[in-house]
Formats: sequence, structure tokens, C-alpha cells
Amino acid sequence: MRNIAPDPRLVGDHDGTVAARLTAVPGVQRVPTPRASLFLLRDFLDAETCAALIALIEADRRPSTVSDANGDSAYRTSETCDLAAAHPVVHRVEQAIAELTGIDPAYGEPLQGQRYAIGQEFKAHTDYFEPGGIDFHRYCAVAGNRTWTVMVYLNAPEAGGATRFKALDKTIQPEPGKLVAWNNRRDDGTPNPATIHHGMKVRAGVKYVITKWFRERPWG
Repeated sequence: MRNIAPDPRLVGDHDGTVAARLTAVPGVQRVPTPRASLFLLRDFLDAETCAALIALIEADRRPSTVSDANGDSAYRTSETCDLAAAHPVVHRVEQAIAELTGIDPAYGEPLQGQRYAIGQEFKAHTDYFEPGGIDFHRYCAVAGNRTWTVMVYLNAPEAGGATRFKALDKTIQPEPGKLVAWNNRRDDGTPNPATIHHGMKVRAGVKYVITKWFRERPWG
């Protein structure tokens, strides 16, 4: 796991400081596009940590859900696991993500795991909640909308399972321990539709990832 000194000044990232911080981290790659802030970092988690998280996901997975139903029963077919913050491995991963991004942990949602079996996917979607959506107030009244997403692949399935950012013309292949982070907002703080992405179908094997979302205001 990477060990990067935290910056207590960074909280909900209202002024682009997270992007500047990530740009300065050795090994971090910024995807060359003016349309979004998207970063990659290989080997963020080691093999032992990935294996431990996979075991936790396997032990407590359930069908994934969506906030605003669109009538497509095949829109999101993966399984989800809420990872307990008190678990030592989860706690270490939470700390590592906070240290990498510099965002105050108080702004983070609980860490979540996802499992994709053969044929499962999450069709093109954005991580922020649509301001005009029927569930916007329900999910955003307290902590506000989502700001940054941090996702880490825990393994590489035998085939498929890439993450495609269609509007950015970028497809990211799963690799064990690889971190992907992006800002769900534009520079002016409005939701960025260019962050739409597709968790593509797994063609062989199983894919595991963890996801951490941050909010505009402290969680809970």
C-alpha cells in the first residue's frame, strides 16, 4: 500500500487541490483530456490486501442497486458489499486513500466492494446524483453530491471487465491493485457529464473492485 503524507488542509475539494496533489504524486498518470480530471496509479494495493478484500466481498455480497430506476433490469447486474470500517484491512485502505487524495475522511462514504461475474456489468452511468433526479434530495440533502470517485481493481478477470469512459475515449483495463480516480465535477463545481463510464461485461472469470466516493459536505 502506498504511504503518502496527508494534507489536513484538503477537505471536500472545492478548489481543485486534489487534482494538483495527485499530479505531484510519483507514478500517478493523468489522462490527457481537457474534459475531466482522471488519474491512474498502478500497484496502489498489494496482492495480500487485494486478496483480503476479495474474501470480505465474497462473504457478504448482495445484488447491486441503482438510485434512480430507469426501467432497465439489466442496467446494473453486479453484486455489492458494504465493507466494515472497523475491519483492520478496510481501515488501512481507507487511510491510504485519504492520504493519497488528501481529502478529509469525514467527507467519504463507507468503502464499498463490487463483484462482477460472467455477463455482469454496470451500463453507462455517472457517479454523481442528477440534480433533477427523483431521489436527489433523499441522497444529497445532508452530505451534498459526490465529488471524487476512487476505484481500485482487486484482480484482473480472464476476459472483459474494462471501464470505458466513452466521452473521454478512454478504456481502462483491470489490473490487480490499480487505482482510478476522477472528479465528478467541472472546475465550476457543476456535475460533469463527461465522466460517464461503463463497467463493461466480464467475459470470463470474475472481477472485483472497491469504490470510495467523497461528498461536498461531511458524510452522515
